[in-house]
Amino acid sequence: MQRIANLLAIQDGQVLLLKKPRRGWYVAPGGKMESGESIVEAAVREFREETNVTPKNAHLKGVNTIVIKENDEVIDEWMLFTFVATGVEGIPDKENREGILEWRPIEDLYHLPMAEGDRKNLLFAALKQGIQYGTCVYTKDYELIEAKYQTSMELIEGDEKNG
Repeated sequence: MQRIANLLAIQDGQVLLLKKPRRGWYVAPGGKMESGESIVEAAVREFREETNVTPKNAHLKGVNTIVIKENDEVIDEWMLFTFVATGVEGIPDKENREGILEWRPIEDLYHLPMAEGDRKNLLFAALKQGIQYGTCVYTKDYELIEAKYQTSMELIEGDEKNG
């Protein structure tokens, strides 16, 4: 199972996003983890490689399982670890081999073209407290079939009720 880490930088009410050329979809900068790398090391490294800036105060905001199905058969599956940073040191590149980097108002996350699971993930990372845990099931064309989420706040509340 592949492990992916991405990072959403938030600064002055804006988020730094990467617009991918293939679909024109927006994503948080990130990519595949390397062997022996921690999830935060991977998120920071991938972010630096794709933006040419250093994130400030990176912390975990989401752990998601992504499943791709075709005819009810799983054809791919990976784990996505999403981090958020409270700004960046430096000025990001405008473009790289992965696409075009843009600072966008946080509110744009509601309507920019992107995978629907990414939208839920990035909105949570930008606007909510705690950590979100989820599973998103997509078709091979990245149409969302099913999504399930829990948050760390819900888990804590559940423990308090049961304790």
